[in-house]
Amino acid sequence: MKVYNTLSGKKEEFSPQGKEVRMYVCGVTPYDEAHIGHAMSYIIFDVIRRYLRFRKYKVKYVQNVTDIDDKIIGRAAKLGITPAELAKKYTDSFDEDMKDLNIIRAETDIYPRATQEIPKIIEVIAGLVDKGYAYPAGGSVYFRVRNDPDYGKLSHRSLESMRAAECAVGEGEKEDAMDFALWKASKPGEPFWESPWGEGRPGWHIECSAMSLKYLGETLDIHGGGQDLIFPHHENEIAQSESFTGKKPFAKYWLHNGLLQFGEDKMSKSLGNLITIREALNKYSPDAIRIFVLSSHYRSPLTYSEEGLEAAEGGAERIARVIARDDSTGGVGKALDAEPYQKQFLEAMDDDFNTAQAIATIFDLAREINRADEAGANASEARQLFRELADIMGLTLSEEAVDINKPVEISASEAKNWQLNTGTVTIGDLIALRDKFRKDKKWSLADEIRLSLDKKGLVLEDTPKGTVCKRKR
Repeated sequence: MKVYNTLSGKKEEFSPQGKEVRMYVCGVTPYDEAHIGHAMSYIIFDVIRRYLRFRKYKVKYVQNVTDIDDKIIGRAAKLGITPAELAKKYTDSFDEDMKDLNIIRAETDIYPRATQEIPKIIEVIAGLVDKGYAYPAGGSVYFRVRNDPDYGKLSHRSLESMRAAECAVGEGEKEDAMDFALWKASKPGEPFWESPWGEGRPGWHIECSAMSLKYLGETLDIHGGGQDLIFPHHENEIAQSESFTGKKPFAKYWLHNGLLQFGEDKMSKSLGNLITIREALNKYSPDAIRIFVLSSHYRSPLTYSEEGLEAAEGGAERIARVIARDDSTGGVGKALDAEPYQKQFLEAMDDDFNTAQAIATIFDLAREINRADEAGANASEARQLFRELADIMGLTLSEEAVDINKPVEISASEAKNWQLNTGTVTIGDLIALRDKFRKDKKWSLADEIRLSLDKKGLVLEDTPKGTVCKRKR
């Protein structure tokens, strides 16, 4: 197996440092709804760890939550709630999004939150101060970038070329403009914790170093994240961690996914050009979103496209039908040889997790299974392999069941028209109300409910067994 290492700038043989692959992936800063660009990154790293476990590696996976940050503080102040309340709201929302995208959460996985790891963060900062790599100033603590001769080795930049990218935090009290904050002195009204340097809160970069050191040890095998994190975040993580422990490398393999584009710009909250995960899930199935993401190489940029997602939805439907057929009705003729497809899939994934080729192989196998079924051949073993390969990609291969107990918003005029006292009802309530309108021959009102759900990406199908609700394809 070979993986592309950002640190070396080339593909390298994958050889973890021990029996267990220690893997850290940077998590979200929960100040707003997660967008489809986040989905792209977490789908990719979900597939990578699924494949590692398929290859019989034991994986210890850590993904943090940056639940204290300038953006969280600023947004909470505007909304008139505490930063903790805001962070919890959007962390819970993110967790729900990940569940709906079929992102696995194994029992061995750890999801630490920065606010719960303050003692370890302070321990690491104090160690850096003691070793001369950091210094207190004005109640804050800064890392001395020039004391680390390797600084810039991940982003492959010189100190001078990085100077322009460094923010002006601490200007006037830092020894060097390049130095970055490990601990930030608190401002009036901001959350704070006690520390040897006064009341304050941790900087963003030190949080990830402290959490990875605590849960994965002084060195790890894979560190992942988006390409936008290479500098300064991951560069600073390396500097802090290796300076604190004295051990290199902090991470053996650095894996970075390409960014999701919206037109010519990357999709981001700050640019305001985002599609939330929830909005995407209201229109497309989790399998369609996964196929859309995984049909490109993870290191390449991907452009958001309604046409692309609709094509992926069609593909998801086609391969789901392969499994929908009952194996017991299959032919008794010559068995379909699926081994070449397994070999092709493994070769693709062993070559720096080439999911685009792996997904193409799954579609090829689906087509051969269909042909075998038509010819009366035995495709049961091929169908079993098909399930296994699809599971590595995180595909459910099923028509997505809609939870009819899930609440949906309706407009004030709709509530009044349908004689409801609230603007929030469950899908099941609306289905029952539509059935009542149809029974009373109030066809226009029944149609209004159907059209309202249609706008929310839900389709009602009237069957002999009752009304069935499905996601719009």
